[in-house]
Amino acid sequence: MAEVGAHLTAAPAGEERPSVFEAVAQDSLMAAVKPALQHLVKVLAESNPARYGFLWRWFDEIYVLLDLLLQQHYLARCSASFSENFYSMKRIPMGNGKRQPLATAGLPKRHHWKSLLLLVLVPYLKGKLEKLVSSLREEDEYSIHPPSSSWKRFYRAFLAAYPYVNMTWEGWFLIQQLCYILGKAEHHSPLLKLAGVRLVRLTAEDIQALEKKWAESTSSQTHSFSSRVQSALRRAVGAVAFSLSTGLSVSVFFLQFLDWWYSSENQETIKSLTALPTPPPPVHLDHEPSSAVLPSLKSVCPLCRKVRVNATALATSGFVFCYRCAHAFVKAHQRCPVTGYATELQHLVKLYSPES
Repeated sequence: MAEVGAHLTAAPAGEERPSVFEAVAQDSLMAAVKPALQHLVKVLAESNPARYGFLWRWFDEIYVLLDLLLQQHYLARCSASFSENFYSMKRIPMGNGKRQPLATAGLPKRHHWKSLLLLVLVPYLKGKLEKLVSSLREEDEYSIHPPSSSWKRFYRAFLAAYPYVNMTWEGWFLIQQLCYILGKAEHHSPLLKLAGVRLVRLTAEDIQALEKKWAESTSSQTHSFSSRVQSALRRAVGAVAFSLSTGLSVSVFFLQFLDWWYSSENQETIKSLTALPTPPPPVHLDHEPSSAVLPSLKSVCPLCRKVRVNATALATSGFVFCYRCAHAFVKAHQRCPVTGYATELQHLVKLYSPES
């Protein structure tokens, strides 16, 4: 069987419980695949926006659909997700002790659908929530007028509470992993507990049964027209899922390397940019009484004399201010507060720190 024989090994007797390193490694596998695929789609979209731009705009939805097909394929055939099967694991319902069902037996329908929803839907919703929080925070920080409506006050409270909610969520996973290490829990992840399943290693009987099932499914034939149509649809969906699984199995290390390389490239770019010498200030400064005096600390805004918030540079002079300070001054005087150079609102340039 191409999708299990290449990377599965049988577990010795008495060693059915995966180590925490195996459990965490299979969790991080899909987490590393998505950013790498996203970078590939971004490169395609930038090279040909007319043809591939929709892939970038709808990347999350396309990815969750492909992920749904992939996970459904593996849960139905191997009783495991793609990453769990990659690391020679399977899911069994809670309460199963010594009598473990074969991987080909499949999960009960309730556990199957709960596992599928938690594998696919939870990461998708979490990613969407993070993007929503990021957009709301940017809108709130770069808004000229302070919020006055009840809705704006609500989402400001939501933005203030989200870091604590996210910390609680991540802490829940950390505590669960610590309990798993100490042998106090059967799950390394709360999502497994919500699905009502636990992870165990595949046995030699599991691998033999999976290979036999794959051989039987490829050699089976149907005769009636309706059964042929249903079989053709199942084969089509299975072929898509199998292509995804085979492609990921072959290229997973390449994708992880691509993700690492892309991150390293970003870090090197940031270091090279920060290593450049700082350009000198303009020679002719306007020293009128209304002009701002440069502070001694570089992180202080020359207008409000406080630590800058939402750093924004003026393209005409290069000096950096708070966004609201610069916007209000330029809108009122149409010039740079320090140099007096003629400046318009479109000359305001938002600055991003490496951490953002």
